[in-house]
Amino acid sequence: MTTFNYPTNAPLKEALRKFRELLISEGFSPGIETVPVDQAAYRVTSEAVYATICSPYRPVSTMDGIALAAGLTYNASDDHPVTLCKPQFVPVYTGDPIPDNCNAVVRNEDTAYESPETIQIFSSVSPKQNVRQIGEDICAGEMILGSFMEIAPAALGAMISGGITEVSVLTRPVIGYIPIGAAPDSNSSMFSSTLTEWHTIPRVYPIVPDEKDEIRAAVKMALRECDMVLLGSGSSAGRENNAVSVISELGSILCHGLAIKPGKPTLLGYHGCIPVIGIPGNPVSGLIILEEIVRPLINEWYRIDHPDKRICEVTLTKPIKSSPRYEEFVRVRVGEVGDKLIASPLNRGSGVVTSLMKADGLVRVPEESTGYEAGETVSVDLLKPIERMSRTLVVTGSHDMLLDELADMLHAKYPDLYMMSSHVGSMGGLMAVKRGETHIAGTHLFDEKNGTYNTSFIRKRFPKGNVKLIECVYRVQGLMLPKGNPRDIRSVRDLTGKGLRYVNRQRGCGTRILIDYLMKKEGIDTESIYGYDHEEMTHTAVAAQIAGGTADAGLGVMSAARLYDLDFVPICTEQYDLLIPDEAYELDIVQKVLEILKSDEFAARIEKLGGYELHHPGTIRRVFDDQAAKEA
Repeated sequence: MTTFNYPTNAPLKEALRKFRELLISEGFSPGIETVPVDQAAYRVTSEAVYATICSPYRPVSTMDGIALAAGLTYNASDDHPVTLCKPQFVPVYTGDPIPDNCNAVVRNEDTAYESPETIQIFSSVSPKQNVRQIGEDICAGEMILGSFMEIAPAALGAMISGGITEVSVLTRPVIGYIPIGAAPDSNSSMFSSTLTEWHTIPRVYPIVPDEKDEIRAAVKMALRECDMVLLGSGSSAGRENNAVSVISELGSILCHGLAIKPGKPTLLGYHGCIPVIGIPGNPVSGLIILEEIVRPLINEWYRIDHPDKRICEVTLTKPIKSSPRYEEFVRVRVGEVGDKLIASPLNRGSGVVTSLMKADGLVRVPEESTGYEAGETVSVDLLKPIERMSRTLVVTGSHDMLLDELADMLHAKYPDLYMMSSHVGSMGGLMAVKRGETHIAGTHLFDEKNGTYNTSFIRKRFPKGNVKLIECVYRVQGLMLPKGNPRDIRSVRDLTGKGLRYVNRQRGCGTRILIDYLMKKEGIDTESIYGYDHEEMTHTAVAAQIAGGTADAGLGVMSAARLYDLDFVPICTEQYDLLIPDEAYELDIVQKVLEILKSDEFAARIEKLGGYELHHPGTIRRVFDDQAAKEA
């Protein structure tokens, strides 16, 4: 009995690594094309996609009921219903726009019609109750999807809601399959279906007899028409291998024979930048080679990862509140910090489509539970590969639009790295560092005693050091106002004007601390400012409210005002820094972000946003000097 010895017995990972590097050096890469957004499912973006409009673009009802001015329902109850007549109320359905003279919705279950024109109300509502605000899901100018990201069906909804009509994507690779040998051929349909599932364009050629001239003609045709060529039954032992001779003549062979079983006869060849792969005829072997060789090359083409679901334990960065009457599914972003996985709950609600596309995992809250607290450990169904979590930078703390730009630049330059942000305010970011639940915290905490930013807070909460404060940007904070400044607002004192509607940031964030300080400094009673307790989580959300006409003023950064073409009254220039624990500082992913922070490309992006100054981004600020040690 004769034993066939293959020229090589290459380890799979090493062979794939060399093959990938060789093809890239030859120019293995996609083109770029523009497609209508409704035809872009499972395509891959070639650049970041930004919303052009807010979603919702005006306040809308979250349920069936009646829209009205909330003040009309004061003290309404089952025992003392309030009776209203049209036009004091307007019937609305879920998703309907809220009329201009209304600011809340009473659900149908809490009403009873006395006549078509008269209704009784049995429950009071507060302003904004049962109303989705402008930009609750998407704010115009926000990044919907980054570069080289797969467009899942949920992302289509987000892009359409954000005003996107067409999108720039990478071309899909055309992968030719040439079956060699006699009929019947069972592999063509199986391989073609698999390649279709992986969002490529399969092209199956007619069966070619195992004769050299026939194989050569078929391969030449495929090389003209395809980005990758697969030869079925073209690398087996037991007969003269004409496919090997043809590939050697038309191109080159990296290896013939892999150290795997089944799949050992595999041949890895190439013609310029086009891979030419000889696949064993055995269906099991063939599918293994498709999964272990072809799919990684498709991933390289698209520069993306593919999902691999898995259940694991994560620590929550924010609480999840739930009704005990329902089993609830909460989507989360997940990253690895130290030896534990950290999960940040995404925006919830039936209308929030962006949570579908951003989610790394799904937390199930049982029916009998009221939810989970921040810091609690819960189980999550991962929707993306567990390996991706260890390649995800976790950023928690103060919101700034530059974080999206950093995330996009990181992934564009290093396609296997990701960045997730959780907006919990500057103080929340410091506490996340203290608990070991983040790699980086964005912070701009103002000390009203000495007029400095961040350092005194860090000395107090980290008396032993073990952290580094990194200079990021100087940014302008001020009052964001409707275009033309119709109320002629010049300072914070003007916020007390009659009928003015203010929109604020959440407690604990640096912007809220700043406005609270300004109010105290001017001796202004915040209860005199309508809407002061109306809180939003980001600068863009505040700007969206003002641009949409549901608020007249809000404190925020200049870049958000420029994004929405708002008027802006500068108040101060503040330090926005990054706090990094020592154990995270030396991580490769953190160092890569700091390199990007120092780059000319980052400076150009920041200049485009507006309202920022760069002095020495990425450098370490002095926090713990001798005097600081004495104070500690």
